[in-house]
Amino acid sequence: MGKESKKLIANNKKARHDYFIEDTYEAGISLHGTEVKSLRMGKCSVKESFVRVEKGEVYIYNMHISPYEKGNIFNRDPLRVKKLLLHKYEINKIMGQMQQKGYTLVPLQVYFKGSLVKVEIGLAKGKKLYDKRQDIAKRDQMREAEKQFKAKNMRF
Repeated sequence: MGKESKKLIANNKKARHDYFIEDTYEAGISLHGTEVKSLRMGKCSVKESFVRVEKGEVYIYNMHISPYEKGNIFNRDPLRVKKLLLHKYEINKIMGQMQQKGYTLVPLQVYFKGSLVKVEIGLAKGKKLYDKRQDIAKRDQMREAEKQFKAKNMRF
């Protein structure tokens, strides 16, 4: 197998801001033809979406895939519930970890891997407000240090 290309379609930046991501999984997604064509055009949003495990299967809710312009009657509901494709042992592992207090599943990004659409989901634990403030303070501190480093090296 050669190196397969990874083309990002949608990214959920807010997930990394609101949650500590403990573990990530790559899942396939069950789609219809016009939805794939719409994804190829980059028309997808995972900002408000969430993932649930029901009866041993994993589903993604509120993932918005815009209707394909030339799809007419073949277009599906943009917010329909979509099934994620994972191995049984991965689903069992996720369910076991979700039994612990405070864990949830969040979609992190949607991308093409070769010709297949994949969703990266993360097992996450919610951040408190003070955790978010600490992250912002660290980021600002790093940015300031980089700025000083650049200014110091520019003098020579």
